[in-house]
Amino acid sequence: MEGLNDSKQYIVIKVGNEQYGIDIKYVDNIVRMQRITRVPKAQHYFKGVINLRGEIIPVMSLRLKFGLEDDVITNATRIIIIKLEAQAAVGIIVDEVKEVVTLDDTMIEKVANSAVEDKNGYLSGIGKYNDNLISLLNITSVIIDKEPV
Repeated sequence: MEGLNDSKQYIVIKVGNEQYGIDIKYVDNIVRMQRITRVPKAQHYFKGVINLRGEIIPVMSLRLKFGLEDDVITNATRIIIIKLEAQAAVGIIVDEVKEVVTLDDTMIEKVANSAVEDKNGYLSGIGKYNDNLISLLNITSVIIDKEPV
């Protein structure tokens, strides 16, 4: 139907002082922080792997991926299990999971390349929710983008 706004649900997370939104369709699970087994010679932002109900899942630090200081593990720290169509599941460590919000097209500004420095294409837009701005992650490019080692 014409004129109907598409709305999507996003899980709002905190990484450092920023709030990010992840399209809920990619979120398979949210688990508490647990022991991560290190993997040698992995990219610096890969923390290692966890065993989640018999499935071995690589875990990466969004903080390190975004060039922030290393994770400080608190009671609020969570591992979000992301499932992309073409990829196996990947866990991402976030400082906190805040809430689930529903945003429609009118609440999302596309990221203009000149205005926001996003050379990796990690953002799909900026969501406006109440008085908060939420950077909407293009989670596919965050996970698949390989930095030079």
